[in-house]
Amino acid sequence: MLTDNSSPDSYRSLSLSEMEGIVARFKERVEAAQLTSPANKEGVKNLIRRKTSGRCMVRLNRLSTDVIVRHGDGLADLFCEFPDDLVWAVPYDFALGYRALGGGNQISSVAALMQENEWVDEWGITWRHAADGVGPNPVGHPLKDWSQLDDYIQNKIPNPHEPGRLAGAMPTLALHGSRQYCVGAVNLVLYERLTAVRGMENTLADFYTNPDEIRRLCAALTDYAVGLVQEWGKTEVAGIYLTDDWGSQNALMVSPPMWRDFFKEHYRRIFAEIHRAGKDVLFHSCGNVFSIMPDLIEVGADVLDPLQPGPMDLNEIARRFGGKVSFSGGIDDQRLEEYTPQEVKDMVRRTIDTLGTPFGNSYIVSAANMILPSVPLENLQALFQASHAR
Repeated sequence: MLTDNSSPDSYRSLSLSEMEGIVARFKERVEAAQLTSPANKEGVKNLIRRKTSGRCMVRLNRLSTDVIVRHGDGLADLFCEFPDDLVWAVPYDFALGYRALGGGNQISSVAALMQENEWVDEWGITWRHAADGVGPNPVGHPLKDWSQLDDYIQNKIPNPHEPGRLAGAMPTLALHGSRQYCVGAVNLVLYERLTAVRGMENTLADFYTNPDEIRRLCAALTDYAVGLVQEWGKTEVAGIYLTDDWGSQNALMVSPPMWRDFFKEHYRRIFAEIHRAGKDVLFHSCGNVFSIMPDLIEVGADVLDPLQPGPMDLNEIARRFGGKVSFSGGIDDQRLEEYTPQEVKDMVRRTIDTLGTPFGNSYIVSAANMILPSVPLENLQALFQASHAR
């Protein structure tokens, strides 16, 4: 089996069966450790809703498949010693989709995310993963022409109420749902789904050339998201995690007025459905989204994630929005690789003091993006120790 002292790239030469074995063992060990951790569902919920104070919550299981394969048992040891406070209930990989797992020509998530692969998901989107990549990207977009819109909305958008859609998450919820703060997800909610269906260049042009069609498609995507929220609402998840990457390194992908015109009320509707089900809204958007943070708070976000410290000023975020919403992320994943272990600990401490301590620790300590395989194990050890220090 691969050792934790392996060189940064040697894990890539492992066979698929070896990789799958490492990932399966990692998940089994982390699951077992989670079962021994104290019940925390109500405590985490109260912290997120800023109704109480306590130690900061921690979510470090934000990992690329590659980092699991590279570090194997060494990484699992850390989660056994320091279990996360939030548990993700994942029914299927968002890029593979439900039908890809439930129908023929199945591809395992390890194969999809560790090898050169290409597949078409249930939305008709073609995804590709490069052999040395750490995540898939959409490369084929099914809605090539707006003349196809009626057919796409009526016949191609998946059914969120399809029987069995969330079945893959049920074993996790059966083990942890009643006692741990479990999270379900609605991935690629609006903007990211638009760009995957239409392509990035087309989408950005469409706001000007085909605004009515964009609005119709956004309304249909919102219907799908609300339907999926309703299905999660029947389960024991405590929060629902929505993903839509709106930010570049400098600003939004579109102007704030355009965002408010096309998207704000759709988010209000989705967030309201989550709250109607008694769940929390955890909203994820990478990059610099500072300009729409007041809007996200207004329409009902309970947690803002991942607060990337490169594109945004964490001190200004804390000053403007601390106490109005809970924070998640903020730990600069791009520094985890290059810092010394002590520098990693110092970074975690500074971030807690900025985003957590002044606000009753209503902060989820987490990397600002996926932890990558280039991060050495000793730096991961420092990250876990510092995140759980109190």
